[in-house]
Amino acid sequence: MRAIPAELCVKCKGNKLLCGLRACPILERFRSTINVVNKVYNKNEIEGSTPPSIVIGEKNYPKVSISFNIPPDIYGEEAKNYENPKGWWGKASIYDIINYRTSLLSNVFEVKIEDVWKLYEKELSLAAVSEKPVQSESRIDGTILPKLRFDGYVLPRGPSAKTQNLEVIENPKINKTLDKLIFDDIKAEEAVVKLYQDIKDVYTIINALSLGLLGVKKNRKLVPTRWAITAVDSIIAKNLLQKIRNYQEISEVEVYYQKYLGNYFHVILYPSAYQVTWIEIWHPLSLWASELTISELTENYWGEYSTMDGGYMAARLSVLEYLDNIKRSAGVIIIREITSEYFAPLGNWHIRETVRKAMENKIGRFQDLENALSFVNQRLNAKKIHLRELNSIKRILKQKSIDQFFSSSK
Repeated sequence: MRAIPAELCVKCKGNKLLCGLRACPILERFRSTINVVNKVYNKNEIEGSTPPSIVIGEKNYPKVSISFNIPPDIYGEEAKNYENPKGWWGKASIYDIINYRTSLLSNVFEVKIEDVWKLYEKELSLAAVSEKPVQSESRIDGTILPKLRFDGYVLPRGPSAKTQNLEVIENPKINKTLDKLIFDDIKAEEAVVKLYQDIKDVYTIINALSLGLLGVKKNRKLVPTRWAITAVDSIIAKNLLQKIRNYQEISEVEVYYQKYLGNYFHVILYPSAYQVTWIEIWHPLSLWASELTISELTENYWGEYSTMDGGYMAARLSVLEYLDNIKRSAGVIIIREITSEYFAPLGNWHIRETVRKAMENKIGRFQDLENALSFVNQRLNAKKIHLRELNSIKRILKQKSIDQFFSSSK
């Protein structure tokens, strides 16, 4: 939840909306939880179609918990709404997404990371990579825990219950390439790239890698979902970058833009060998910041970055997809503004999808980087920020000046 001062919540109690939001996020999440708990109250058998949706935890590794998520009494294509990043984009509000996610019941059980084929035999892993929702049935043990879990990497999860027995009672529909790769004895990186080239669906690939369906058979293990997300973004990006380094540089500076869920993205491409600068501007009362906060990350030509950041890896992949599509190389500056509208973490998916949409929306062409930076600076919500004063931008401008000097002295 965003850092709203506690005294404001005490005065408001969800009625006066003193925080400026159109609904109280605390009450919204509580209502969603109560809705799903009421649906399954006094029941020990839960039925519904997984969207598909599954999360592998990392706590107590190498023995991990698996959350197999089902919206109670929701079947068929309707269930897809409960985990549909591409379908949500531009349509679902942050409240809609929280309601979808907290209306899922997490059916939890524990397994060892070596139990890949046990899950496959029960078709649980296949249900998680199915092209269509799969009807499932769970017998739960004990009471439902009405906890809500939010994560910067993974989609939010709603109430959970331990499951005694979980069964897939409908045949999963598996992509042909994935079906073949499940039985192929090739390295996981190679399998990820092959699957990406066929289906371009990062989310299915993440589940496939997480559930041990890809890779050399004797080495296959379950991979916690958080790790799998970053691994898939990184593997695909590495493959794209190998091609992009050989492309001709773009000839002019271009600016792209898109916004969603209180996140505003500007992407600047400029003539250069590949390098990336990632700038995050967190507004006061946004998710993790109580005051205006700026973070910077850089990546060089060889794909070495200053720090690891899952949001950056998601955004980077979308820009690399675009560069590969136009068969050009470029220097890249990605500027993400996070406003107070973004009050709950929803995972990395919206970063990946919003930057993809941004690369379809070119809003300016410029002869030099300085003019492009000035243009973007004027458009920022944070009016006190001066992009040219940031250390990462200073380095780029200095580098461009040196390049121009040598070019003019030839």
